[in-house]
Amino acid sequence: MSETNDTASLDPRLRLKKIIKTSTIGIIANILLAAFKALAGLLAHSIAMTLDSVNNLTDAISSIVTLVGTSLAGRAPDKEHPLGHGRIEYLAQTIVAAIILYAGISSLVESVKKIIHPDTTNYSFLTFTVLIVAIIVKLILGTYTGRVGKAMNSGSLSASGKDAMFDAVISTSVLASAIINIVFGLNLEAYVGVAIAIIIIKSGIDTIREGMNEIIGIRISPEISQAVKKTICEDERVIGAYDLVLNNYGPELLVGSVHVEIDDRMTATEIDAMERDIAEKVYAKHHIIMTAVGIYAQNKKNPDVEHVRTIIKNLAEGHDGVIQIHGFFMDPVRKKMRFDLIIDFAIKDRDALYEHIYNDVQNEYPDYDLKITLDSDITD
Repeated sequence: MSETNDTASLDPRLRLKKIIKTSTIGIIANILLAAFKALAGLLAHSIAMTLDSVNNLTDAISSIVTLVGTSLAGRAPDKEHPLGHGRIEYLAQTIVAAIILYAGISSLVESVKKIIHPDTTNYSFLTFTVLIVAIIVKLILGTYTGRVGKAMNSGSLSASGKDAMFDAVISTSVLASAIINIVFGLNLEAYVGVAIAIIIIKSGIDTIREGMNEIIGIRISPEISQAVKKTICEDERVIGAYDLVLNNYGPELLVGSVHVEIDDRMTATEIDAMERDIAEKVYAKHHIIMTAVGIYAQNKKNPDVEHVRTIIKNLAEGHDGVIQIHGFFMDPVRKKMRFDLIIDFAIKDRDALYEHIYNDVQNEYPDYDLKITLDSDITD
């Protein structure tokens, strides 16, 4: 996602058209490179070059998967999928990663076989021409695909762009091994093949991790969450914004909820107007749908309650690992006290710290029915 999710404001049809165009260019380029490299590799008996052609073929397949995945993800919402099909893109990204990973493992096996049973390599003018052209094409393709992937917020395209840049490095290493073979008589083909395989495998693992993280659910970037909270707090009626939850339903759709702290003297009509204003402003600025704006009422009628809130805030936040307390509520008549407590995930025993703080507050105010909610630091 971009810092403020600006790419999500693009026309979905324009986005799909741009991704289709970029993927199609990648498919054609990779198929042509794979064919020429395979021919040159077979003629030269070069395992490294042959594996490089296989890598280009997997790139073409990856682009096809990206194309299909993006097209499916762009389908309109339906009864079974009311929030759309955007997460299909993450599945497509994971499939691309699996293809890359398979190609890397297969390449590693073949390269090890060539180390055990080496073969004579015969380079030609065709070999060098194909490799030099491949390096140039892959550098251009990688830069272009990566730039479009970032602009269109497409993880699959970004992964393809990254892989294309890796391919340029791979072809350069094959070219270097060919030059070393001719000049010094050293045949490094199989070892270069191993290096190529390792690079491919690492790329596959990194890409599959990114895709799975999005499917499982990962913390939204601090830039986005902080920008959204800032937008909410720009409303003069809001004292503070807490418990922001942003759910990712695809690269172009974030759905969220938040609690805002307000003056308890506001009327229901004023609160309703404020909630609508917040939702409209967040959508207009960040293209994020706020499905709920919850309320924490800060007691402004009774200064004694504010004094107690300050005491408890200092008591709790004085402990290492406590990020903040919020949502403080105190009813002196019914003797009830409530607030949320956020403890850093880095604390090994969060429950023990929670119990310690609970006991401290209860001892300070033994007459109160105390409830402290151990909250999670979902967004920064």
